[in-house]
Amino acid sequence: MNGYEKLMARIQAGERIVIDGATGTEVDRRGVPKIENAWNGGGTLSHPEIVREIHQDYIRHGAEIVISNTFPTHRHCLRDAGVEDQFEEFNRRAVELCIEARTLMNKPDVLVAGGMSYWSFIDRHPPLEDLLKDATEQAAIMADAGADLLMLEMMVDIDRMLVLLEAAQATGLPVWVGFSMKAADDGTMCLYSDEPLKDALAALEGKGVPLVNVMHTEVRDVNACLDVVDQNWNGLVGVYAHTGDMVDGNWVFDGIITPEDYAVAARGWLDRGINVVGGCCGIWPEHIGEVRKVA
Repeated sequence: MNGYEKLMARIQAGERIVIDGATGTEVDRRGVPKIENAWNGGGTLSHPEIVREIHQDYIRHGAEIVISNTFPTHRHCLRDAGVEDQFEEFNRRAVELCIEARTLMNKPDVLVAGGMSYWSFIDRHPPLEDLLKDATEQAAIMADAGADLLMLEMMVDIDRMLVLLEAAQATGLPVWVGFSMKAADDGTMCLYSDEPLKDALAALEGKGVPLVNVMHTEVRDVNACLDVVDQNWNGLVGVYAHTGDMVDGNWVFDGIITPEDYAVAARGWLDRGINVVGGCCGIWPEHIGEVRKVA
């Protein structure tokens, strides 16, 4: 039984699993300079010791899954940043830093998730056939580097989500899908594209996805999202919400939720029966430490 199978057996036995918090905004908070149009993905190569330390800090605070610093390192994003030639290096090294952190912390059971997205910081997306080719290559690099599973993050429209899912599943690794939501004017929980969450969940039917995450979603909106998930999804469920906001390309930490208050919110989600909990942008190791206490 490999590490992922052991973790899934624990979930099936009723245990709740804690994943890490933000990596990108934590890299920012620790002073690593950004790459234009590729946000904080550059820290993997410019400041690997800081990225590795962030993963170690999450493990130290109780995370059992750490996600690679690859949210902004898909090919079209790196192309927009002028560093497309380092595509393989960014993605491979990010996974390796997670593995190194796990080794240094002597926590062999911690799983490494390769994070995949298709976000564009300048809203320039490639055709779906190009996205499939590039995402297939990215997923293969992460799998070869030693990722235990792949996490699709900030899935905000259905067609691109399905393309990324196809690419990720081609590796043979398990794939978890994370949706980012907002409330429409009528209160319906929708993806950022305005497509209803229930439609996105329906699109995953029969696709072999064991778990969906409500991620990079405002804390206040999570319970409404879980209401939709409860009604439209029979698989496992995770939550990793965000706090704060991005202004002019910078994450603003003023007024973020306290670690203690985030743990209270997490306790409520866990009481609803979710299986996995962590944090996204603005959630740092101290938050995860408090969540670990209630999980």
